[in-house]
Amino acid sequence: MEKLKKYASVKDEDQFYHQGAAELLVFNFLLILTILTIWLFKNHRFRFLHETGGAMVYGLVMGLIIRYATKTSDVESGTVYECEKLKSGPSTLLINITNQVYEYQYKREISHHNVNGHQGNAMLQKMTFDPSIFFNILLPPIIFHAGYSLKKRHFFRNLGSILTYAFLGTAISCIVIGLIMYGFVKAMVHIGQLKAWEFHFTDCLFFGSLMSATDPVTVLAIFHELHVDTDLYTLLFGESVLNDAVAIVLTYSISIYSPKENPNAFDAAAFFQSVGNFLGIFAGSFAMGSSYAVVTALISFMHLTKFTKLCDFPMLEMGLFFLLSWSAFLSAEAAGLTGIVAVLFCGVTQAHYTYNNLSSDSKMRTKQLFEFMNFLAENVIFCYMGLALFTFQNHIFNPLFIFGAFVAVFIARACNIYPLSFLLNLGRKQKIPWNFQHMMMFSGLRGAIAFALAIQDTESQPKQMMFTTALLIVFFTVWVFGGGTTPMLTWLQIRVGVDPDEDLKAQDASQSTSNSDKNTTKAESAWLFRVWYAFDHRY
Repeated sequence: MEKLKKYASVKDEDQFYHQGAAELLVFNFLLILTILTIWLFKNHRFRFLHETGGAMVYGLVMGLIIRYATKTSDVESGTVYECEKLKSGPSTLLINITNQVYEYQYKREISHHNVNGHQGNAMLQKMTFDPSIFFNILLPPIIFHAGYSLKKRHFFRNLGSILTYAFLGTAISCIVIGLIMYGFVKAMVHIGQLKAWEFHFTDCLFFGSLMSATDPVTVLAIFHELHVDTDLYTLLFGESVLNDAVAIVLTYSISIYSPKENPNAFDAAAFFQSVGNFLGIFAGSFAMGSSYAVVTALISFMHLTKFTKLCDFPMLEMGLFFLLSWSAFLSAEAAGLTGIVAVLFCGVTQAHYTYNNLSSDSKMRTKQLFEFMNFLAENVIFCYMGLALFTFQNHIFNPLFIFGAFVAVFIARACNIYPLSFLLNLGRKQKIPWNFQHMMMFSGLRGAIAFALAIQDTESQPKQMMFTTALLIVFFTVWVFGGGTTPMLTWLQIRVGVDPDEDLKAQDASQSTSNSDKNTTKAESAWLFRVWYAFDHRY
């Protein structure tokens, strides 16, 4: 009997590992299909569906197969047992079943109305997205690559505009979406689709903050392929990079906003506490990431000179570079800050200082390594988005909420781009033309960040409704707006085939002819950068 129990235990353990291997195999095949599709699209210059859209299509098909073609598990899996003696959820639980002790580890809390979603199909349970994997493994390489591949001179020439769109624009989008959605929620309560206590104004603002995270990866890839006007590319790329970081910190700040009395009433103390948290976390994360980058640059400088000569061993040099960059993320998370903000500014600072101190082999290898990691992580995320439509078991499709969200997202994007562009043009020597503004409005796609922020918490029914709606908005914007990028560029008569370096030289030449401005960098950059540029150049 003892041998039989041990055999059954080993069999269950083997089955668990086999399911894990099957899950990885699914993603492996999806990535292979995606890479082959990318090759096909590039070979035939097909731009109406980007690789990320293709990855989502493959994910949808695979999710459909897993949902309806895999068998349900035994009834014991997911069954709820009462443990009245336990007063709280332990991190590790040892269970004695007929003198055989099993160890179970805490994963997450499940609300009562979600219990059914965790019973039945074991494969669907395995395919349920773990937000910690996304935020700790998949997202950092994407964000670091965005900072590390930044074209510095183009970025800093438009720094003031980029910061305005990223900070003020994200805040405007969050508030506008929150207000519009609150109106739709009130209408849903009035017609009996929601209970008044289920959805508060802070929930609407939370939805507004996560839907303010733009991710125009599809549009930017097409821009890069077609060599679109450098200023437009820089404005859109810079906004999307900083916007992700702002949206993540903003979402966290709103989630901890808790008025003491009425959740729908304004509480000044709670509001200022959330604002303080936002500023403190953002500033602390920025300092953490930049500090690690400066340390890496100093170490690389010593390696390049007579001190250590580590540059003679590119593999070790690259390993040290990678681990110190990863440490910026982990240190920020360990300190209770935001690792994404830290790793972003670590990447920007590394590109400015550390890159120039690396050996020629390490320069090439680091560029290729982070580009490859970014490519894989991005496609895994978009594959999973397709899977999630069928593998996530607690979707709530509410037509009125979904319609309201689409309306709110488009209105918020317009309230962000057009008024801010008007204000920026009052102070810019090189104006942002109307066709650029229309293209930026059109390019406000939602993607990986909005999806990940929405799936972080899906325990309550309002949060499940938000996740389902966010997923549908991501599908629509990636497929429709991503696919319509090339026709839109033609219709708006935006320049393509532009060489960034030649364009910069042409702008410099036009500026040098002006009697009033002799220094191009000082003339075109934001005043904040002018102060930094003088300090950086001198010291």
